[in-house]
Amino acid sequence: MPDMKIATYNVNGMHSAIKDGVLDWIVENDFDIVCVQETKTHPGSLPLLLLDGIGYRHHWHPARRKGYSGVATFSKVEPTKVYKGLGLDDYDVEGRVIRTDFDDLTIFNCYFPNGGSGAERQAYKMRFLDDFQHCIERLLEERPNIIVVGDYNIAHQKIDIFNADRNNGKSGFMPEERDWFDGWLDCGFVDSFRLKHPEAVSYTWWRTTQFARQSNKGWRLDYQCVSDALVHRIKSVSHDHEALHSDHCPVILKLGE
Repeated sequence: MPDMKIATYNVNGMHSAIKDGVLDWIVENDFDIVCVQETKTHPGSLPLLLLDGIGYRHHWHPARRKGYSGVATFSKVEPTKVYKGLGLDDYDVEGRVIRTDFDDLTIFNCYFPNGGSGAERQAYKMRFLDDFQHCIERLLEERPNIIVVGDYNIAHQKIDIFNADRNNGKSGFMPEERDWFDGWLDCGFVDSFRLKHPEAVSYTWWRTTQFARQSNKGWRLDYQCVSDALVHRIKSVSHDHEALHSDHCPVILKLGE
């Protein structure tokens, strides 16, 4: 398996991100694979000539509802296989997961649900987390080289959120979500950023009000979780705080041979 440079980025709307130069950012950084979330669009409404012109293959899984959710994966080489969704209609209508296989490497590009709008959506989020984990656990037996990237909508530990005590119990930092994350890692994954930066206070999402980004009052919601079989290949992981196309920032993973 060759060296790879993989980015994950919640762009909070692909139309606006393109206007703000996200395609130039992809090309300039020479990524092998770019996974974007919250595209909020169908590919047919985008300038395909512009997308095709940057030299990447791109596969999309939009939500059925217009202007909502959606994921897309860009890659320099065509994946050997592409799977849109989990095969569970309750989640697949929201365009939350796209899987791409590159020979023996599998990448899941995910936009996990946000439960902040109320109890019903929080329950939906918890069901998604459990069902998603079960799907991955079954696949690990067949394909051990898996990376699960994207916006998890969970700050795992107190270090991953500004003012943890004040935010305790809010969606994204609920005890049951954090417990799920513990179990997720125990099933055979490593939080690659925390592995390389065990004490770093570094966030990937900020509210758009009250100068939250400028004062670094954020949450770490975006991850590249690497299966145990691939941990030895992790060279570096970073947050690109200079990328300003969204209220999130990208997470960049470099793998060696």
